[in-house]
Amino acid sequence: MPIRKANAQWQGDLKSGKGNMALESGAYEGQFSFKTRFEDGNGTNPEELVGAAHAGCFSMQFSAMLAAEGHTPDSVQTEAKVHFSVEDTPTIERIDLITRGKVPGMDDSQFKDIASKAKDACPVSRLYTGAEITLDAALES
Repeated sequence: MPIRKANAQWQGDLKSGKGNMALESGAYEGQFSFKTRFEDGNGTNPEELVGAAHAGCFSMQFSAMLAAEGHTPDSVQTEAKVHFSVEDTPTIERIDLITRGKVPGMDDSQFKDIASKAKDACPVSRLYTGAEITLDAALES
């Protein structure tokens, strides 16, 4: 079973601090800050990366399920809108998946049925129904 890794470093307090996130593969490295998360600043934020992961995972799952039904798609494009509330405790309240596909020989009803099943089968979708999260914390001097 593969284990994928990403890293983040933060320096300073919440409002004036800054951070950097990077993927183990080297495919992405970028800055984040209070402004990129809670306002409009230059850089990324955790919710944007969650959305990218969910859109990518769903698109792959959906494509696999379409092909398994004999309908290999020409394309599947998915947008994930991550609704992030900052009332009281910051919370991801909802993720809207908007997907469009070009699938020869398929009708709209079949497309929507398989899309619904793919949403439920997608590993990232299932993560958000509840997953064990472990923590190993150590203070460095």
